[in-house]
Amino acid sequence: MAEAVGNFVAGAWRRSAKVIENRNPSDTADLIGHYAQAEPGDLDDALAAAEAAQRVWAERGPQPRHDVLMAIGQALMDRSAEIGRLLSREEGKPLAEGVGEVYRAGQFFTWFAAEALRQPGDWVESVRPGVEIDVRREPVGTVAIVSPWNFPVATPAWKIAPALAFGNAVIWKPANLTPASAVALTEIIAAQDLPKGLFNLVMGAGSSIGQRLVESPMVDAISFTGSVDVGRGVAAAAVANMTKVQLEMGSKNPLVVMDDADLDLAVSVAVNAAFGGTGQKCTAASRLIVHAAVHDAFVEKLVAATKALVVGHALDEGTQIGPVVSEAQLKADLDYIAAGLAEGAELLCGGERLERATQGYFMAPAVFAGTTAAMRVNREEMFAPVTCVQKVASYDEALGVANGTPFGLTAGIMTRSLARAAHFKRHSKSGCVMVNLPTAGTDYHVPFGGRGASSFGPREQGRYAVEFYTAVKTSYVAPGSP
Repeated sequence: MAEAVGNFVAGAWRRSAKVIENRNPSDTADLIGHYAQAEPGDLDDALAAAEAAQRVWAERGPQPRHDVLMAIGQALMDRSAEIGRLLSREEGKPLAEGVGEVYRAGQFFTWFAAEALRQPGDWVESVRPGVEIDVRREPVGTVAIVSPWNFPVATPAWKIAPALAFGNAVIWKPANLTPASAVALTEIIAAQDLPKGLFNLVMGAGSSIGQRLVESPMVDAISFTGSVDVGRGVAAAAVANMTKVQLEMGSKNPLVVMDDADLDLAVSVAVNAAFGGTGQKCTAASRLIVHAAVHDAFVEKLVAATKALVVGHALDEGTQIGPVVSEAQLKADLDYIAAGLAEGAELLCGGERLERATQGYFMAPAVFAGTTAAMRVNREEMFAPVTCVQKVASYDEALGVANGTPFGLTAGIMTRSLARAAHFKRHSKSGCVMVNLPTAGTDYHVPFGGRGASSFGPREQGRYAVEFYTAVKTSYVAPGSP
């Protein structure tokens, strides 16, 4: 066995006796490498080093932070083709999506580089004569970042970049399914002029190293993206230590298609939203809520477009949908197909495992029709290339169905009516609303997050990120003070 790639702790790469194998989901014969699993001692050393390094980093001021983040961002953009190929090889998304994700990750760093130069704060005149008040933001301290496998570079980037920009230290635990992407990003960050221990990579299982990380009293803030059940566990661990927490969790995003929609555009948007990234996006549209007047025509066009999608090896030219990420994920996806059929949904296309030239986890994208809000496929996040059509008789019914879920991340509407669009934007119980656009696809300079079971804590991305990664201090100065 080749030597395993280690963890990055206190400014140095470390080996470990525990390793995992990383294989290509498009071709399980393709071994990407072996990757070390952090030991408890590695995490303890990382936490101690982070605490010391953070004090040094906070005193360096905004210009060094800006310069480091700009360098990281530029390196990611310059190497997006190389790292994007690696990302697609280990995660399974089509190559163009992998390259695009890495480039976007670079944009997160360059955007937050500029934020490092903007010093948020206020000078306020006191209600007491002569007293001066200043309100400023300071680093929160050591930030634990727990990120998922579906966006293995972009999601950690939009967490790590603001953490460093605002003067914090970072302990990052990525998903075990995508260690190669984590190492590639770490190598770029480790090449910068950072205090030793400011940034640490600890790879391992969530149930062991991840749990130990979020339970540590040395962590000042936790930013987590993952499932609802795990998120609730993270929140419970954070409360025990009164640790600041930010959670991005599940979703069940609706796309409403009204009777006045451009049907060709609606189908294009629905296919993009439902099946982009093999449906493995928290912003994917797994519920298509369609007005009865256009239901049959929309479904006919949707099925034709879905059947035309090219499923194949992530690195092959022409592939539109790659494999799902793992054997376990494929089994879960197929179980949802069985559950939909058992509850009376009509499977119009897809839903079966596919054979390709290489052994991988390929699945035909599926469309269910005749579904109801009570069915599991319309209540639970599947994280699969599966979407479900629900027929409604009116706009009011469509809005009620769209909001009839404990989740509230993204929601979309396809309509030519300004009045309906405005009403939907106002009354949709979601954090992000899309009008005549896919539910999947957000910008890096504006806030991202949801409501209900989808999110908890301050928003991610954009100017709103400062709320999580800093602590507010209000200082009063008496008249005549030096």
